[in-house]
Amino acid sequence: MKTRIGILSIVLSLMTITSYAQKTDTLAKKLDSLSNKTDSAGGQKNVTNPAAYTQKTQLTPKTYFILLGSDVKQAFTKPFHMKARDWKYLGAAAVVTGGLLFADKPVQQFALRFRNDHPGLQNTSKYITNFGGLYELYTLSAFGAYGFIFKNEKMKNTTLLASQAYITGAAVQSVMKLLSGRTRPSSYDPNTIAQPTFKGPFSKVSTNYGGGKTTSSFPSGHTTVAFAAATVFAMEYKNRPWIPIFAYSAASLIGLSRITENKHWTTDVVVGAALGYLTGRQVVNNYHRYAELKAPKQQKSLSVNLQYNFGHIMPGLVYKF
Repeated sequence: MKTRIGILSIVLSLMTITSYAQKTDTLAKKLDSLSNKTDSAGGQKNVTNPAAYTQKTQLTPKTYFILLGSDVKQAFTKPFHMKARDWKYLGAAAVVTGGLLFADKPVQQFALRFRNDHPGLQNTSKYITNFGGLYELYTLSAFGAYGFIFKNEKMKNTTLLASQAYITGAAVQSVMKLLSGRTRPSSYDPNTIAQPTFKGPFSKVSTNYGGGKTTSSFPSGHTTVAFAAATVFAMEYKNRPWIPIFAYSAASLIGLSRITENKHWTTDVVVGAALGYLTGRQVVNNYHRYAELKAPKQQKSLSVNLQYNFGHIMPGLVYKF
C-alpha cells in the first residue's frame, strides 16, 4: 500500500508540474500530442538512426522530467481524447479479455500442475520472475551505464526512455489495481478450483493462502513494466530484428512466470502486456515529437555556381531541402 501511495504521489506531482508549464508555445504544450490544436512540431517521423541522437535531442534532467510529466499526463487523459478507431480497438480488446476470463481457472490449475511435475521449472520460474518489477531497474541501470561509459547517445536515450515507460506503466497499473481490487490466485488453496473475484475500488487488501497480505491482482504490474521497457527497446532498435525478438521474449517469460508462480491470472498478464505495450509506444512517440521540435530545421535554398568539367566551365544549380 505504501508503494502505491508513493507512486500516486509522484503521478500527482508530475501532473501538477506539467499543468503549470502549459503556457503558450512551451515545450510541455508542444508535447501534448493528444491536443487537437496544430503546433510547431508539424509532421512527426520517428528517426532512429544513431546520427539523429545529438546534443540537441539528448535528455537533460529538465527535459527528462518534462517528458515524463507529459507521458503520465497523456496516459491518464487518453480516455478523454479517444477517437472512433480507438474505441473500436478497446471494444475488441474487451471482448477478447472477457472471453479469456473463462480460461483463468483452468489455465491456473494446469500451470500449477505443470510446475509441480517439473521441479527444475520451479527454480527457473522464480529466477525469471525476479527480473520483473524492481529487479528490472538493475537491468536498465546496466544498459544506461554502458551508454554513458562508451558514450553511446542512442543507448543512453533509449535507457532513459525505458525508465520513463517503466514509471508511467507502474503509475497506470497502480491506479487500475486500486479500482479493480481483484483477488490473486495465491489467496486460495492451490488444491481447489479458485474463483477469482473483483471486489471493486479501494477494497481491503487481500491475504495470501496461509497468511500474509497481498495487493490487487489486476493487472500484472511485473508484466506491465516489462512490456513497457521492452517496447521502447523494440521500437528504438527496430532496424536490428534480434533486439525486438529478445526484448519481447524476455517480457513474455516474465509474464508467464507470474502465472506459474501463482501470483496472477491469465487475464492479469494479458492486460498487463497490452498496457505495457501501449505505454512504451506512447513514450517513444512523445520523445520523437520532442526530437522533431529540437532538431535543427534545414532551410530550402537554391543557389547557382560554376563547375569545371572535362575542360569546360559550366553553370550548375544546387538545391537544398
